Amino acid sequence: MFRAGPSVRLTLQFRRALATHASTSTAPPTRHSWTKKEIQDIYDSPLLDLVFRAASVHRQYHDPSKIQLCTLMNIKTGGCTEDCSYCSQSSRYATPTKASRLVDVEPVLEAARKAKANGSTRFCMGAAWRDLSGRKRGFERILTMVREIRAMGMEVCTTLGMLTPEQAKQLKEAGLTAYNHNLDTSREYYPEVITTRSYDDRLETIAAVREAGISVCSGGILGLGESDRDRIGLIWEVANMPEHPESFPVNALVPIKGTPLENNEPVPYQTILRTISTARIVMPATIIRLAAGRQTLDETQQAMCFMAGANAVFTGEQMLTTPCSPWDEDKSMMARWGLVGMRSFEQPSVARKEDVRPHVQSDAQTVADPEASTALQTQPGA
Repeated sequence: MFRAGPSVRLTLQFRRALATHASTSTAPPTRHSWTKKEIQDIYDSPLLDLVFRAASVHRQYHDPSKIQLCTLMNIKTGGCTEDCSYCSQSSRYATPTKASRLVDVEPVLEAARKAKANGSTRFCMGAAWRDLSGRKRGFERILTMVREIRAMGMEVCTTLGMLTPEQAKQLKEAGLTAYNHNLDTSREYYPEVITTRSYDDRLETIAAVREAGISVCSGGILGLGESDRDRIGLIWEVANMPEHPESFPVNALVPIKGTPLENNEPVPYQTILRTISTARIVMPATIIRLAAGRQTLDETQQAMCFMAGANAVFTGEQMLTTPCSPWDEDKSMMARWGLVGMRSFEQPSVARKEDVRPHVQSDAQTVADPEASTALQTQPGA
């Protein structure tokens, strides 16, 4: 009976590694000219074929063993004047969420230290505001939070409502890594969900963030009552931006008592999987974050999402107003599936904007930035 020697076993392991993880240094530039018909054809393809294709693309641009661990803290709860129909923090609805003032700096820093000690590399802070108008002292406090957390070696993200270009510039100077401003759904369905700000208002804030040199985090919520056409429209909108979002959160609605959507049916799992897979194919270099509603998925369902290209999660004690999987539970799950946490500033596009040297892979090749390649190709003479 033939027994493989050590050298044969090592060769087989090496080939297996090559088969499951292609070097991102060979990944082609990202594309920004998708049509809705092209995206629909991808979305509507047989589900297993779609997941297989997404997994193959994922391995061209990312290390499939890496998951970014993010922790989100609500630094100012409730009392928001917006009428987002899914949100318990709106002052227009009678919900269990009570309004509170902006948290002091030190409790936020302590929460960030705890998150870092538990393996999180991005710390996100959310404030329930429409915008920062008339909040000069509060904004200065947030800038201090950003500076202090960035000094810990963590990536820092905020979501504070609409921003002016000057406010975005100040956040960048303080060390902000990313700014979250979700589009939520398609332009067509958006008025069914929110009436107090327009789709273009959101796009203007995203443009201000991008122009300030801050990474854009922008995704959507599934289960708002939208159709497949609206999910395709959301992906089309972000995929045709001048620069793909650095991260694309995929949220499943968590219905909250007192909001207009409290009785919405849970979004089917296959819809979540189709959305993640399609987004991975269309925006191959983007981080896809499995966000709100993840706790409703069992471990094998989450693993399939990771296979299809999701490579970030929120972990810790709580999200803004919805449950979150605890650190120990997530780390145990990741260990069972052979997954490890991503390092701070490991994403090439983030490293470029933060002026941090990109990490070097085990094959001694520097990770390429497909978004940067796209920009170079559009320059005169390129």
